[in-house]
Amino acid sequence: MVFKKRTRVDLAKKTLLEHITPINRRERVPIKDANNRVLAEEIVSAINVPDHRRAAMDGYAVRAEETTGASPANPVLLREGVDCIRVHTGSPVPDEMNAVVMIENIIPAEGGGMVEIRSAVHPNKHVSMAGEDVCHGDTVFGTGHHLRGCDIAMLGMIGISHVQVYARPRVAIIPTGSELVPMQSEPGSETGKIRETNGIMVGLYVEKWGGIPVYKDIVIDDPDLIEKAIRTSADCDAIILCGGTSVGARDYVPGAIESLGSLLVHGVGLSPGKPAALGMIDTTGKTGDETGALPALSLPGYPVACLIALFEFGRPAISKLARIPLMPNRLVRVRLGAKIASKIGYLTYTRVQVDAGVAHPVMTSGAGILSSVTGSNGFVAIRESLEGLDEGDEVDVIWIE
Repeated sequence: MVFKKRTRVDLAKKTLLEHITPINRRERVPIKDANNRVLAEEIVSAINVPDHRRAAMDGYAVRAEETTGASPANPVLLREGVDCIRVHTGSPVPDEMNAVVMIENIIPAEGGGMVEIRSAVHPNKHVSMAGEDVCHGDTVFGTGHHLRGCDIAMLGMIGISHVQVYARPRVAIIPTGSELVPMQSEPGSETGKIRETNGIMVGLYVEKWGGIPVYKDIVIDDPDLIEKAIRTSADCDAIILCGGTSVGARDYVPGAIESLGSLLVHGVGLSPGKPAALGMIDTTGKTGDETGALPALSLPGYPVACLIALFEFGRPAISKLARIPLMPNRLVRVRLGAKIASKIGYLTYTRVQVDAGVAHPVMTSGAGILSSVTGSNGFVAIRESLEGLDEGDEVDVIWIE
């Protein structure tokens, strides 16, 4: 395949992201549904946490000054229930007491009613103060904070039951190709028909990255029908099309994007994934539209190429729309078990299986062989400036999500 221009991956990504505006729609949700969401409001605590002094250890609450000089050789005797009071971790410390002696440093005195204190303590020893975790009036989270499980627990701790968050981006997923049949269908006896599975793969990653997949019907290789499918998806926040993105006679998707908006990039220095196209669809005047344009990603039909292009362009696009910070890839540094060849000018993804600290190449080509990904646990990304890597080289493996 030959493209008029091949754009470096980093430049293509930068160009796309410069055209994307984060979603400003907001909604109120219960905190149990707020994980991986982004706050659209500031959270200020209306209470102290804890709201009372509490014991940090099992033991006895005491007045610290009454334990001065206490040791195993010279214990201090205190009246149980009067001069010292039994407490458990997390229980309130009586107002008249100002420290806790750990249970390990106390034994009952002979005769009952008394205990031996065998360790001196200073004021506030083993006592959690009111507001030690959060004080009344503290700003706990700012607008734009990406909520995690621990943050949800904190919201519950300060008595918050619902929060205002930014809406998740709705992403239309449009499979294209006259050779495709629905995933649940039998291809039948007609030669050349295959089940459409890129859609479900893309949709599950969209959901994982914070978006809402909106699955659309398969569109055959017809420019008018492809344009219609794009137009009827303009109520979404982004569109991802699978297939029909190369330079062949039936590759109509890039042209459809250009006719309905602007084609920013067609052809990237990515292997597999060269035919990817990136653009913006003009939605000026559409009901509910916030920006007048929405991103459209045209991904290759071959599943491995589709996946790689989705990771490189779809993930950052969805993250920006959703206002979710783009986290670095999860990497592991290992030794390469065999030589890998690559072509200068292309960011090349090679599928590998990491075992006992060694990355074994599974397949160095074959953009249509999905089993080469399902039989791998990582990718090695070879920079554009290299012609390959040698056996024994140390490499960073990107774990496959």
